[in-house]
Amino acid sequence: MRSQPASMRDVAHRAGVSLSTVSRVLRGAPGVAPEVRRRVQHAADELSYVVSRNASGLVTGRTGRVAVIVPFLQPWFFGVALSGISDALREADLDMLVYQVGETRAREGWTRALPLRRNTDAVITVSMDLSEEECQRLDDVGVPMVLVGQCAPGRASVYIDDRAGTAGATQHLLNLGHTRIAYIGSRREEWSSGSSRHRLEGYEAGMAAAGLTPWSVSKATGRTGGELAMGELLSDRDPPTAVLAEFDGLAMGAHRILRRSGVRVPESISLMGFDNHDAAAVLDLTTVDQAPYDIGLTAGRLTVGVLDGTARSDSHVEMPTQIILRQSTASPRGSRGLSS
Repeated sequence: MRSQPASMRDVAHRAGVSLSTVSRVLRGAPGVAPEVRRRVQHAADELSYVVSRNASGLVTGRTGRVAVIVPFLQPWFFGVALSGISDALREADLDMLVYQVGETRAREGWTRALPLRRNTDAVITVSMDLSEEECQRLDDVGVPMVLVGQCAPGRASVYIDDRAGTAGATQHLLNLGHTRIAYIGSRREEWSSGSSRHRLEGYEAGMAAAGLTPWSVSKATGRTGGELAMGELLSDRDPPTAVLAEFDGLAMGAHRILRRSGVRVPESISLMGFDNHDAAAVLDLTTVDQAPYDIGLTAGRLTVGVLDGTARSDSHVEMPTQIILRQSTASPRGSRGLSS
């Protein structure tokens, strides 16, 4: 007959220590004498004990899991940010649970539908633009929360300055000599993105500072939206000489329409994105790099710090952005004619 696997209690009995001591040793926590640590590890090896998250949680009150809430999984940014979060949590021997809320975000009480209580040690939200009421509902779960892509007073936050990012991008195009600079933004049906609003505001502020009239077009997110927006801009009697897109995905769609229309980049129209998507280098696209992997890694490490007491629960970390100069932007040249 097959014997039952060893339990943490069996390890504690063989080593002659308490359950909490066994838990601390197996988690690599400090505060255990070297001799006691060796004794516990030896007992665990003899019994072929395998650490159980659930069993250790009964002693420590911890699950060893962190929940990460994202609106969507498909856009490039979220996948890269999640990779950074996962690496940071894995450094601390924590598991990551990902919840994609998507369209359910629009439903009242969506926060209560998530199985978070007693199932996680902390919550990380990525680009969720939570209202104070939603934050308070997540607070009811009773675990620390870290916001990514959103700066909220009194709450741990990791974010970039979206306004400064697009203002700097607009200034780059102005410095090249462009005055007819259009902006392609995204439009979501589910909810309005704070990041989207702030990027548009940064562009508008840059144009206003130069005494120029902003020109923006909003379409659905992704390459299709970029294609539609650029088609609309090209149909104008006096098209722009430069275009700034809210996301690289939009810029890629815009680039495709320019190529199909025989419009040369940057000779006829300069094009600039925001994200530094992996494909941006392939298209030689000038863009604003917001380093989503680093954002995720920082958020994950901040979460670990809040859990172990080395970081404040109201810490704010503003991540830098930088313009990556490539070949899709240049000074306006010669005639305003659009054909190659």
